[in-house]
Amino acid sequence: MSNSRAMLPQQPVALYVHFPFCVSVCPYCDFVVYGGRAARGPENRIEALVGALVNEIGLRDVVATLASVYLGGGTPSLMSPAQVGRLLEAADRHFGLAPDAEVTIEVNPGGGERGDLGGFRAAGVNRVSIGAQSFSPPDVARLGRRHNPADIVDTVRLARQAGFTNISLDLLYDVPGQTLASWRASLVGTLALEPDHVSAYALTLDDPDADGLTGPLGDHLPLRAGARRWRERAATEQDADCAADMYELADDLLTAAGLGWYELSNWARPGSHSRHNTTYWSGAAWEAVGPGAHAFDGALTRRWNAARLDAYLAALVPTDGSAVRLPPGGEETTDPATALAERAILALRTSSGLAADQADRSVFSQALSWADKNQLVEDDDANVVRLTRRGRLLSNELFVRLMPSPEVAAA
Repeated sequence: MSNSRAMLPQQPVALYVHFPFCVSVCPYCDFVVYGGRAARGPENRIEALVGALVNEIGLRDVVATLASVYLGGGTPSLMSPAQVGRLLEAADRHFGLAPDAEVTIEVNPGGGERGDLGGFRAAGVNRVSIGAQSFSPPDVARLGRRHNPADIVDTVRLARQAGFTNISLDLLYDVPGQTLASWRASLVGTLALEPDHVSAYALTLDDPDADGLTGPLGDHLPLRAGARRWRERAATEQDADCAADMYELADDLLTAAGLGWYELSNWARPGSHSRHNTTYWSGAAWEAVGPGAHAFDGALTRRWNAARLDAYLAALVPTDGSAVRLPPGGEETTDPATALAERAILALRTSSGLAADQADRSVFSQALSWADKNQLVEDDDANVVRLTRRGRLLSNELFVRLMPSPEVAAA
């Protein structure tokens, strides 16, 4: 345990920028998102938000060299290239961008939402993550999405024309009404576009209100009544066995197409893995700005901004003559035993696996012995423990066992 107690805060190597606006809010979405007039029309709040983000970046100023910047949301492609350029210039001025930094923007594929891809490329963005979710029109409609398969095809084509050589597509499975056949069709449609990276996530239906995350300082927004009803219906239509079949089909098809698995929900061509997300999985430090955004010091402490937009803007672009200040939020310091377990879990999520010197720790031995007995993990010649594909499907069973008991955590 002595090494865990020696964990010290690190300088951030990545910056996450949360853009909380969408033209409409999907009922399954668990991110901090505001739709309607806040995102479109003469009363939209995008420019105010960009000003607030620039000011927060300035207040978070620290000597660092960022290897990645991720513009997520929401639909950050609703910004203009000039606004994106302002954010990247602020990140470079107050932190420092590495010359080869990976800069990602999330894009909705609809024609009115994908934004100016050529302009984003000229502003310094070099990676695009497209929220395709599905190539099946019925599945897209059930998810409350606004695009169609042709929009996805056009977005990839336009991104290539704009000079992007690293394009990722996001997909969802275990969607209500989705079948193995429609999922296969989505995978085939995805691979026909020859993406460099694919993320495939099982639809999760959490309840942030029940989890106590939606108060004034919480990092989530309260669920809308319609979204709650949608989730309650959707949960009755999900099937764990079918979801496992969908995962295995995705792994088979993506691997055969040259996209190697490197994290539980992510596959990439060689050299095209997400450097930004790898920061999270490696336990490195990152900074974050925007409503609901989370930062981590690389040791024991996580910090978050509150989700409420009005409070965020009031702090960073005040209209009452008060000084600019950091937005409301909170922080949590993890005990060393829990931090050690979390690092092990993050390592096991990836194809790099858990190094033997960590796996041999007595605190993990019982859980890993159970996993080995149940064929969830395997060792290789480099003394690394990795999840088998069966282990990937049952990873949560192992991860729960890796976490320390309350008595150990308090020691």
